[in-house]
Amino acid sequence: MERSLDLNRRNLWSIGVDLGGTKIVVAQIEAGGKVRLRLRRPSRSSEGPAVTKAEIISGIKEILKEVGSLPACIGIGVAGQVDPNNGLVYFAPNLDWHDEPLQEDLQNSLGLPVVVTNDVRAVTWGEWIHGAGKGCNDLVCLFVGTGIGGGVVSGGQMLSGCSNTAGEVGHITIDLYGPPCSCGNRGCLEALASGWAIARQAREAILTDATAGAHLLSMAGNQGEILTAEIVVQAAKAGNLLARHLINRVEEALIAGCVSLVNAFNPCRLILGGGVVEGMPELLQRIDQGVRQKALAAAIRSFQVLPAGLKNDAGVIGAAAFAINTFKKEEGNRNDK
Repeated sequence: MERSLDLNRRNLWSIGVDLGGTKIVVAQIEAGGKVRLRLRRPSRSSEGPAVTKAEIISGIKEILKEVGSLPACIGIGVAGQVDPNNGLVYFAPNLDWHDEPLQEDLQNSLGLPVVVTNDVRAVTWGEWIHGAGKGCNDLVCLFVGTGIGGGVVSGGQMLSGCSNTAGEVGHITIDLYGPPCSCGNRGCLEALASGWAIARQAREAILTDATAGAHLLSMAGNQGEILTAEIVVQAAKAGNLLARHLINRVEEALIAGCVSLVNAFNPCRLILGGGVVEGMPELLQRIDQGVRQKALAAAIRSFQVLPAGLKNDAGVIGAAAFAINTFKKEEGNRNDK
């Protein structure tokens, strides 16, 4: 089907979908980025792609029934690598998807224009258009959660790269001889400062020094395998020395990564979000100080570190904003011919 967007309609609204390994969030998004309706359901990814797609379609139809009118378009952010030309999901590890034609299947099922993008790029779009990056043409978003991802806006353009993988900031190398990362490299920022990395480091520390790790282990119910980053953060805030040491190393890695990003892209704003950052809001000030001490002086002349503004709605708001922008471009290209 030929995708088209009626930009002359009043009350222009869209649907944003945030697709993760365990959940699907579908929302009605007004033109100004406000969330009107929102629903959440399990992705049921263990049952295969067809089941997950059916859940997405069901959620969208539920929104359509409630609103009683059609959206301008549908935007979907998925935790994976996406072909920008046709919305094919090359690989989504948390879903165990390989070469899934998500965009095509949803367009055929719903008869509505659909665009698919990477989930963290969608979040960056949300922050840029409607959040902490609003009005800024040069920014970097860094989201530190279970993993680490981000996005770069330079000169008023979202960078996508040669093969649509720009923004994999979690895989910049911080330590050549550091711990292995899920990507196959060693010493990536994600392998040093993400939620899964914090948990791994804590489990290793307990095995190395059981006495120093006794408090952390007790907080995990004496089951080291279920030790989480959240537990480490709680212990650090309570004054546990081992947990504080681990968090200090995380801060150092994040500062090093952010210095590299600031030197490379010279953003006016560095926007930080994700579960780890939200759990330790003091990180913003420490990263700000660290970057100002270590980055090139010219790169920080006009520079701010800001918290992400859209919280849990960033994914759906950003996916919808990305879709609107995509179809406006396509419409403009058609009109120019």
